[in-house]
Amino acid sequence: MRYPVNEIFETLQGEGRFTGMPAIFVRLQGCPVGCSWCDTKHTWEQNSEDERPLGDILVKTAATSCWAWATPEAMLATFAERGFNAKLVVITGGEPCMFDLVPLCEALHSAGYSTQIETSGTFEINVPQETVITLSPKVGMKGGYAILDSALERADDIKHPVARERDIEELDALLARCSSDKPVYLQPVSQGKRATKLCITTCIKRNWRLSVQLHKYLGIE
Repeated sequence: MRYPVNEIFETLQGEGRFTGMPAIFVRLQGCPVGCSWCDTKHTWEQNSEDERPLGDILVKTAATSCWAWATPEAMLATFAERGFNAKLVVITGGEPCMFDLVPLCEALHSAGYSTQIETSGTFEINVPQETVITLSPKVGMKGGYAILDSALERADDIKHPVARERDIEELDALLARCSSDKPVYLQPVSQGKRATKLCITTCIKRNWRLSVQLHKYLGIE
């Protein structure tokens, strides 16, 4: 099994339940969801003319649409060659659940890593049970994809992007479809002041949690 990789890097997880934890990010290429405020639009298209050798991807100094095929074994070799210390691997995108992630996650677990997937909930989630699923639901985006009931049920936590009150209402509608309570994180879109104030107020009122994209405040990847 091989995967289209846009970048691999080590940093601190800046969002959700693992905020502040060292993590290796594996960003996959490809996403049809079409979020207007997406900060990784360069990962949307998997164009053949943008394919590169994996070595070229590893030395990118700017966000580009270039990508490379990589097997789980190649990724693990990359971690070792680059001297990564983190034991949490965050598989993101793009939309990583477009792909069968079982072979990748199993290889990572066998090598002593834990895994977290960040997904929009618009594709079936194929991962081992021990993989942590963070569902960041994307409702009403131009791609026209619906949030799947199966994704809501599999999610270990929900990290919801919030720009306005309507986003809270949409989240309530999604939570009503869940058969059990899940930890909820509200994340202000683009660190906007009004969005941040709304998130803080709602978190206090609902006993939810705030996710502030710490990495952007720190100026790291």
